[in-house]
Amino acid sequence: MKIVLFGATGMVGSRIAAEAARRGHRVTAVSRSGRSPVPGVTAAAADASDVAKASALMAGADAVANACAPPRDGSDPKGPFLTLNDSLVQGARDAGVRRFVVVGGAGSLEVAPGQQLCDQPRFPKELLPEALAHRAVLEYYRTVDDLEWTCVSPAAEIAPGERTGRFRSDDDGLLTDVYGNSRISAEDFAVAFVDELEQETHPRARMSVAY
Repeated sequence: MKIVLFGATGMVGSRIAAEAARRGHRVTAVSRSGRSPVPGVTAAAADASDVAKASALMAGADAVANACAPPRDGSDPKGPFLTLNDSLVQGARDAGVRRFVVVGGAGSLEVAPGQQLCDQPRFPKELLPEALAHRAVLEYYRTVDDLEWTCVSPAAEIAPGERTGRFRSDDDGLLTDVYGNSRISAEDFAVAFVDELEQETHPRARMSVAY
């Protein structure tokens, strides 16, 4: 596949770039800096909110991957991050790319029917702005009916670690182990993300990934 990946130099984006390249996909890794996150990819510099530039980079791609992260400064959750995602969606439309896979957040996953993690009393206040931004973006994607999008949400805890290739997936539910922990390595999250890019098992839906 020819994949255009935005947010390619972050913790998650760089792992997605590495995993896709490992499988032989042709990856254009887009970031503001334009630096290459891993060997074997083509680096490009662009602001993801620039519709014309994003669309030009997407031309001829089989899929677009969005690993851009929201700001953590407490800014309006329906502000710049939502605008950035809307710009990428419009860019994909203009480029004629149908498949669009985005890194979501864990805060909007359900701990019980109708009860989201970020609404729980113990949810860390310092993480709430990021969680609300991701939730607003998920709500936006659920209004998009002309792209085959998928939002892939990680476990509550995601950090650099080992690539095992073993994990579980769900739809909107928060996955936990027998001790109540919810975690995934960034490497295994990337495996699940690229699996979804290839297999398209959750079109126009959200999926969650954890051990």
